[in-house]
Amino acid sequence: MKVSLGGREMPSEYAKALGARLRAIRTQQGLSLHGVEEKSRGRWKAVVVGSYERGDRAVTVQKLAELADFYGVPVSELLPGGAAPSPLGPTPKLVIDLERLQQLPKDKAGPLARYAQTIQSQRGDYNGKVLSIRQEDLRSLAVIYDKSPTELTEELIGWGVLDPEARRAVESF
Repeated sequence: MKVSLGGREMPSEYAKALGARLRAIRTQQGLSLHGVEEKSRGRWKAVVVGSYERGDRAVTVQKLAELADFYGVPVSELLPGGAAPSPLGPTPKLVIDLERLQQLPKDKAGPLARYAQTIQSQRGDYNGKVLSIRQEDLRSLAVIYDKSPTELTEELIGWGVLDPEARRAVESF
C-alpha cells in the first residue's frame, strides 16, 4: 500500500517493514537480487524482488506465499508485526564432496552418487568438486538409505562426503 504525499507516492510503513523482512531473509541466505533471479532460473526477476523489498510494489498473497516457498521459510516469517519472528541465522550448508564420493564403493555410495548426478543435471552444474544440497534432499536420501537424517548425516561425515559442520543443519530439522 502506498501513501500519496504532495503528489508523490510513498510506500506505507507496513510495505517497508514487509520489504525489510524480505531483504533480511534474502541476505541471510547469502543471495543478491541477481542471485535470486539466477537461483530461480528467472522466475523471480531481480527488479521485481527489489521493488518488493523497497515497498515500491505491492505483493499479492499468492506471490508472497510463492516467495516464502522459494526461500524455504513459512509465510509468517515474512510478515512484519504481531509476534516477533524467530531469529533466522544462515542455514548451515550441506555440501557433498563429489571427489570423495567417487572414491567410495558403489554398493555403499551408489544411491547418493545417482542422486547427486540428478541434481547436477537439473542445475547444469558440473564443476565436479562439490555439490550443495538442501535439507529436503537430505531427508529424501535418508529415506533411500532407510535411516534418520541424523544417522545418515553421521554416516556421510564418516565417509568423508560431508563436513562435520553439516550436523548443525540436521539439528534445525
